[in-house]
Amino acid sequence: MTTATTEPTTHRRRWHVLAVVLLGGVMDLFDSTVMNVAAPSVRAEVGGSESTLQWLAAGYTLAFGVLLVVGGRLGDRWGRRRLFVVGAAGFTLASAACAVAPSPSVLIAARVAQGALGALMIPQGFGVLTTVFGERERGRAFSLFGPVMGLAGIGGPILAGGLIGLDLGGLGWRLIFLVNLPLGVLTVLGALRWMPADRGDPAVRIDPVGVALVTAGSACLVYPLIQGREAGWPWWTFAVLAVGVAAFVLLGRRQRVSPSPILVASLLRKRAFVGGLVVAVVFFTGLGGLLLVLSLHLQLGLGHSALGAAVALAPVAAGIMLGSPAAPRLTRKLGRSVLHLGLGVEIVGLLGITACAVLSAPQLWSALPLLVVGTGLGLLFSPLIQAILAAADPHEVGSASGSLNAVQQLATALGVAVAGTVYFGLGGPGHIGGLVAGVLVATAACLIAAALVPLMPRSTAVAR
Repeated sequence: MTTATTEPTTHRRRWHVLAVVLLGGVMDLFDSTVMNVAAPSVRAEVGGSESTLQWLAAGYTLAFGVLLVVGGRLGDRWGRRRLFVVGAAGFTLASAACAVAPSPSVLIAARVAQGALGALMIPQGFGVLTTVFGERERGRAFSLFGPVMGLAGIGGPILAGGLIGLDLGGLGWRLIFLVNLPLGVLTVLGALRWMPADRGDPAVRIDPVGVALVTAGSACLVYPLIQGREAGWPWWTFAVLAVGVAAFVLLGRRQRVSPSPILVASLLRKRAFVGGLVVAVVFFTGLGGLLLVLSLHLQLGLGHSALGAAVALAPVAAGIMLGSPAAPRLTRKLGRSVLHLGLGVEIVGLLGITACAVLSAPQLWSALPLLVVGTGLGLLFSPLIQAILAAADPHEVGSASGSLNAVQQLATALGVAVAGTVYFGLGGPGHIGGLVAGVLVATAACLIAAALVPLMPRSTAVAR
């Protein structure tokens, strides 16, 4: 694999490069989460069924997650900066297409395009950072991803609600996509100016069978979970789910024999990496479903506007800001137990949300448990991401980062499918049962993740 040969610690613009990579990541996470708040406003204008609400969120994350597993390898083949620029430019154009979409089907298609192009952009950034930062500074650079990405993921829906509420120029929800245009231009220009150029390695090959299996498996798990309830759960939904599970089993076997696996084989022998990914799958499945259910309940159940829902969810972002600064210090002291701490704090908050719902408490009371949930997330994001990426050697970082982001997005899509189906299946808007069930699904995910944490090493990497 050909990469820049400049000594990482001497790259003068390495912090500028980090800012560009973070900006691209913020755009991605913003657009992967905005539909949690924006979807009801979108459906009110352009129409669609209840499943449309789920596809507006899951279409992006599904395409992103599927293509992300090969995005890093494409960068190895054609050059990381080149793929980063192509992905950022395409993502910006797809955002413009979302902003002018006249119907739900066109918007969903544009969202899928956004996710696919984001999958070209994101893994290149991690690979580039390994070439511009030396080992001593790399941990410090990667430590910024936890709080920044966490705030972007949670703050995205809040910002979306604010933009929809402002309704500048009568644009409403379309403004949330137009915001990407100046951000995308800055990302492209910054990459062209500061990222080191690399030619890639023509010898790199991508396994088409592996790509086909991960695509089929992901689609076959998410599609029936979203469409099955409206279709009355016919036999084919269960058959398609079985095909999805079988595809992932075959994918695991394929990775052991393929001459060009989509995941660097050496990573699969590392306990910290595999264990961290397993924990991440469960954690992000619960989180993705939780955010969708809370937003749907606030808007469709309680009648809040998008801005009102954003304000109601603001304590989650505030909690992340409280928890994130404490995470590095607690990680040095507690090792992997900081993950148990974060999950425990989140569970306390989730139980508080459930209690408020069951007791029909005033909405203001739910601000405290939402703050507690956010604090738990702040304690989790950075240690989990660092532990997974720290397990990778420099030549494995591209594959590791692609796998981590793919897991996050696919798990989020799965969470949206599961929690949305539970929410609408148990009464939907106006019924407290759907909300409670959705929150309990997230609580169960936290408990399972906590039980899986021992799969990871006792000590986790922290920023220097």
